[in-house]
Amino acid sequence: MTTSHDRVINFGAGPSALPVPVLEEAAKGLLNFSGTGIGIAEISHRSKEFTECINNLESLIRTQLGVPHTHSILFSQGGGSGQFSAVVMNMLARYRLLHPDVKPEKITMDYVVTGSWSKKAAEEARRLGGGQVNIAVNSREFSKDGKSFDNIPAHDAFKFSRDPALIYYCENETVDGVEFSHELSEPTSFPFHLLKQGSLAPLAADYSSSFMCRPIPRLADHAIIYAGAQKNIGPAGLTVIIVRQDCIVDVDAAAKLGAAPVPITFSYKTLEESKSLYNTPSVISIYMTALVLELMKEKGGLAYYEDLNRRKAGRIYGLLKDGEEKGVFKRKVKAGSESWMNVVFEVLGDDAEKRFLEGAEHLGMKGLKGHRSVGGVRVSLYNAITDEDTEKLAQYMRDFITQEVTTKGQA
Repeated sequence: MTTSHDRVINFGAGPSALPVPVLEEAAKGLLNFSGTGIGIAEISHRSKEFTECINNLESLIRTQLGVPHTHSILFSQGGGSGQFSAVVMNMLARYRLLHPDVKPEKITMDYVVTGSWSKKAAEEARRLGGGQVNIAVNSREFSKDGKSFDNIPAHDAFKFSRDPALIYYCENETVDGVEFSHELSEPTSFPFHLLKQGSLAPLAADYSSSFMCRPIPRLADHAIIYAGAQKNIGPAGLTVIIVRQDCIVDVDAAAKLGAAPVPITFSYKTLEESKSLYNTPSVISIYMTALVLELMKEKGGLAYYEDLNRRKAGRIYGLLKDGEEKGVFKRKVKAGSESWMNVVFEVLGDDAEKRFLEGAEHLGMKGLKGHRSVGGVRVSLYNAITDEDTEKLAQYMRDFITQEVTTKGQA
């Protein structure tokens, strides 16, 4: 069974589903972009038409997300993993300019480790050197088994350094299905109140798998927010970086003072001064992301998607609770720490997970297998997953629960 265009429902974690109207429009653009008679994959990135496209994308993000003019919006390549490095190098350069006489061993970078991606980011910071990595909190220490990333720790568990060059967290952990609450009154929200008040906090956040799914709490208090496009807003190849302007520094001047040299395409100053066109950008990804953002605007922007995504997640988590009570499913994340975007769980019983995945695929639902490092099932409910898509999966889960309970009852 398939959807329109002989397409299945793609619940994969990324590259992920894109809206069909965007794909249809992009197909036209591959042949003739913006009436130029040249396809988007062929056109010069310095052409008037593409310059208008990238400027429009910046405007759509700034308007819908409410990005203040204290922050620049940059477009890069290299994905989130590239920013693991770029964030460290740019922020260490900034710190060196502010503190030219501080020895590297006295420089600290704080990392909040709540899942696989923030763990990788901290490892990259250690590899690059230039400062000491302080794990401000490690959620594994508060997990059920002492090994899993299954929670956001309480605020009193966070131990930030006195004057760090960088404070880093991942808002939504795609692999582990753990996410900070966007309600600041909740105990699983990010503890902004613990940061040094009255100063420009060096706070950097990886928003790759939750970007544009709802508003970003205290966006203006962040130094850097970045996101790979391939989850919610576009195809792989584009990284959106929102940078507070005091963090766009002269990395060459910092290098003369002892900071590590920064590759020129990783320098936020290079991206800012070239309007993200220092080298050939990911033109197709930028074009398609702009189409997605135009569609989002037509539907009502973040208010619409926040409501939609809350409903979708609530429906699936409600069924997980029912299935858990009946011994069919087992949630992998503690209550209050669950991701709206990546719902992770286990299917209990011999070969039950295999039956669940095969049954879903038979009904035209793919991409549900969990990450290879943790196993289980992962349902990714990004913006392009509709209410109807979610209900189809929900009905399958209801039927699966009933079938499993009946089978166990007959055994």
